[in-house]
Amino acid sequence: MNRVYLDNAATTAIDPAVLDAMLPFFKDHFGNPSSIHSHGRTVRSAIEKSRKKVADLLNVSPAEIFFTGTGTEADNMALRSSVETLGIKRIITSRIEHHAILHTCELLEGRGTEIIYLQIDERGNIDYDELEQLLKIKIPTLVSLMHANNEIGNLLDLQKAANICKEFGATFHSDTVQAMGHYVHDLQITNLNFAVGSAHKFHGPKGSGLIYLNNETKITPLIHGGGQERNMRSGTENVYGIVGLAKALEIAYENMSDHQTHIQGLKNRMIEKLNSSIDGISFNGNAEDPEKCLYTVLNVSLPPTDDNEMLLFNLDINGISCSGGSACVSGSNVGSHVLAALNVDPSRGPIRFSFSKYNTEADIDYAVEKLTELYWDG
Repeated sequence: MNRVYLDNAATTAIDPAVLDAMLPFFKDHFGNPSSIHSHGRTVRSAIEKSRKKVADLLNVSPAEIFFTGTGTEADNMALRSSVETLGIKRIITSRIEHHAILHTCELLEGRGTEIIYLQIDERGNIDYDELEQLLKIKIPTLVSLMHANNEIGNLLDLQKAANICKEFGATFHSDTVQAMGHYVHDLQITNLNFAVGSAHKFHGPKGSGLIYLNNETKITPLIHGGGQERNMRSGTENVYGIVGLAKALEIAYENMSDHQTHIQGLKNRMIEKLNSSIDGISFNGNAEDPEKCLYTVLNVSLPPTDDNEMLLFNLDINGISCSGGSACVSGSNVGSHVLAALNVDPSRGPIRFSFSKYNTEADIDYAVEKLTELYWDG
């Protein structure tokens, strides 16, 4: 039986070249990077070379890059430390953010921070005029809006949002986890205070993240201890994870244009074949507009049938791995908060297909064939 992996928004397969770069730090270079002897210095050098590589790719200073355990940790650090350090009284966000943002906002709201959720249209797009009007009210504010939505793929106009925030003196954080490695981020000109990444979203290892912290933004750490990461993130560094993250991002940037063309072609192929195979199918968010949607994500809604709830299970039995939304809530009985915010009919079975450089046209054809068979059999 064919096995087709179409859940790359949840995690990606590690690139063999990334694994090769990591292996010496599992075997030979095992020193603690805080140690001053040669074993430690060798490992410290690898971390700093990785930091410089990431900084060069994002066009920032190495002093503005800090390594974390995950993108979720990096998001928590940006929001919680901003409230603690910068005197933030208000956070402006949206109801379709990742739970790393929404649950952190709930925590901060319980501690007295005002949380405002921007209105979104039926496609999941924010109103930039509303953002501007809110920021005219002079309250110390953090704006947190993700660059690419992990469930429907919608793209924020990152530069436009950043310019609005800068004009009105707001601190701007963007959860760039799903977009990092898939688009060029020139953080020197984008006017972000915070951006984050997670290696496993671009063919690197799990458990390795990063936060960009603009050198004009001074915050206290979220995690205290031994003072690693220049006193901003304590705990012995995940050396092989950091080396793998840097290598994965380097590979992503080297081949980004070719990968984007290949993956967008796969997405277009699936849209065309699904439209011709299943009457009444619809696509959520800005799926059919490549300028406004992440090319690696396609979120579909199927016309109601009695067996829609079993489709993901049956697809898995037929060798197709995909999801109904964020992997962070898979297995729960709670539906997608993103689709709920878009008022998508819950009886229309939602499926998220997400693609990578390793997928082929044959993968798409097989997935559409099996989905069509299962849907009509249901």
